[in-house]
Amino acid sequence: MKIQTRVRFIFITCLLLSAQRPALAALHVFACEPEWGALAQELGGDKVSVYNATTALQDPHQVQARPSLLAQVRKADLVVCTGAELEIGWLPLLLRQGGNDKVQPGKPGNFAAAESVRALEVPTRLDRSEGDVHPYGNPHIQTDPRNIAKVAQALATRLAEVDAAQATFYAARYQAFATRWQQAIARWEQQAAPLRGMPIVVQHKGWIYLQDWLGFTEVATLEPKPGIPPSSGYLASVLEQLRQQPARMVIRAAYQDAHASDWLSKQTGIAAVELPFPVGGTDGAQDLYGLFDDTLARLLSALK
Repeated sequence: MKIQTRVRFIFITCLLLSAQRPALAALHVFACEPEWGALAQELGGDKVSVYNATTALQDPHQVQARPSLLAQVRKADLVVCTGAELEIGWLPLLLRQGGNDKVQPGKPGNFAAAESVRALEVPTRLDRSEGDVHPYGNPHIQTDPRNIAKVAQALATRLAEVDAAQATFYAARYQAFATRWQQAIARWEQQAAPLRGMPIVVQHKGWIYLQDWLGFTEVATLEPKPGIPPSSGYLASVLEQLRQQPARMVIRAAYQDAHASDWLSKQTGIAAVELPFPVGGTDGAQDLYGLFDDTLARLLSALK
């Protein structure tokens, strides 16, 4: 074989081998709820591959530990969940059976968002007769965008720890997100001014962080105890209570049954408002920014 031919052969062979070599693998992120999947994507960009374990129409308290979820946990580099025992009914089982040591509790590959924020409604005593009580406080932290900001900072740090080769990339993505997010919060708070002090009814005790952010006053809850469906007698007592202390609207999440809130709306004339939690709960809430844009639009529309 002539020298020129041999060189050409080696060159073409190298090109073929290079084309067949896989690109640098993305970091596999298993997100328990769509909010954390959306946040991981914001911070990780094309360096992460995100799998959302639940959808907007699933109650995160009640999820089946399906084989498909188990397969995703096994290959995950980072598990990002709310924590505070929101996923207590299914996540521990997945982690135990997944056999993935790097995402076990206490390892860098296991991230609990609730550990980055101040918990509200922490019970002074634990009694299961009181319903679905969370010992570490109310876990629905994602309804306040200020909490999202705190979680973002902690998650960016964790991404850099798990994937040190891309630490500079994650830091830059976080700074860009933090700037844009703070601007969005300022805009949302200005838009939300008419909502301050508004009396509301909630279907489930899942809105305390939203209430804290927007200054709502909770008048009544449509569940007699957290996670316990209301009886007709209990709803009648709520109706009587509202005659003494009126509310402007009753709110529920996209995944919750509408019957109780719709019934109350018909009986009282107050607006029944479906809010798009989690991300993807409505057509207008397909990312974190849309989540709060659409939430405020729905709340303000109900005032008219």
